[in-house]
Amino acid sequence: MIDFAVPAAPSPAKPGATHRSNLVLLLIASALIISLCMGLRQSFGIFLRPVTADLGISASAFSFAIALQNIVWGASQPVIGMLADRLGARPVLIATALIYALGLWLMAASAGVAGLDIAGALVGMGIAGTGFGVLIGVVSRAVAPERRSQAVGAVAAAGSIATMVLAPLGQALIQGLGWRSAMLVFAGIAASMAVLALMIGRAGDTGAPDAASVADERSLGEVLRLAFRHPGYLAMAAAFFACGFQLLFITTHLPSYLALCGLPPSLGATALGAIGICNAIGTYAIGHLGARYNQRRLLALVYLLRSAAIGAYLLLAVSAASTLIFAAAMGLLWLSVIPLVSGLIGRLFGMKYFGTLYGIVFFSHQLGSFCGAILGGIAFDLTGSYALGWSALIAIGFIAFLLQWRMDERVPAGVPTPPPHASPVRP
Repeated sequence: MIDFAVPAAPSPAKPGATHRSNLVLLLIASALIISLCMGLRQSFGIFLRPVTADLGISASAFSFAIALQNIVWGASQPVIGMLADRLGARPVLIATALIYALGLWLMAASAGVAGLDIAGALVGMGIAGTGFGVLIGVVSRAVAPERRSQAVGAVAAAGSIATMVLAPLGQALIQGLGWRSAMLVFAGIAASMAVLALMIGRAGDTGAPDAASVADERSLGEVLRLAFRHPGYLAMAAAFFACGFQLLFITTHLPSYLALCGLPPSLGATALGAIGICNAIGTYAIGHLGARYNQRRLLALVYLLRSAAIGAYLLLAVSAASTLIFAAAMGLLWLSVIPLVSGLIGRLFGMKYFGTLYGIVFFSHQLGSFCGAILGGIAFDLTGSYALGWSALIAIGFIAFLLQWRMDERVPAGVPTPPPHASPVRP
């Protein structure tokens, strides 16, 4: 059981009671918003075949809309993270949840490629605000430093739980009412995140402020110069590219790949649901491990194990059983990078500008997502097969393993240190 207690601010009132209740509310609301945000986003693959058939467009055209969504998500993440650092989470969450819903509504009303592309850009902005970048920063600041990895792991574990409901729900709606009605239902779900955001106050109101952040007098410019000169930060950003490449290829193209193999469309939705279930387990477990063991090495092993799982899947005959086993294995490793990456950023540079620094690293992730989605579609249109795409996933994952394993994790001079009671991390 995670102890989410935070240090109480000096006060003659009841120590920590209000802060603790606010923190519990924050964790619940954050988990729900992230789960809905990522559940919707991870279910877009089930729309590929019905949308392309109805609109008469190619797989690469649909893939480009998804890829554009991800590149806009990444490009806007540093800016949205900076706004959240300054204004607090609530206004950013409300605005971006409504933008998310607008994008999905426009996608449902689209008559061609242009509408899908505009919708994809809006959805990308929405995900940037309602996803991990903003909420993980708020959670990290609200808990004691020695509990951050577990807290982030617990909240991030919720990131794919909704997928096990939304993917099958979307598939059922597509079959019963058509893809446009299914997308409108998704738009309504996205709008509900704005209501959940009302449960989250400004970052500084969620609990006692992080003492190291309060003592941090560095400007944003100083921190950015440190980050861009730090070889470890740059290596982590480069490795994060591979993460996005792998995950977006799978969520976008796995349902279509299974259909090519003669398997029913419902299996794709079931596999995405299995990823969601196992992701919750894997991310929560990695969050705990990250508090005790070297986060750099754990992160490297995640990339290596992903590539091994993809290779094993390709060596076996594709069937319903092998697909679900593969989905479970990938799910265990799916978002487990989040508590590790966020933990390394916080340790290297402190929490004052976490949203901005995480956003920059995440932009690399989204460049990878863009390439994974669009190149998968292009490769299929040119060759009629996904073999080239699957091979690229293995190669890029191994490169990420090497980059992350050799990462320089020395803390730059002048970074505020956590309090002395923080738990040691084993090498």
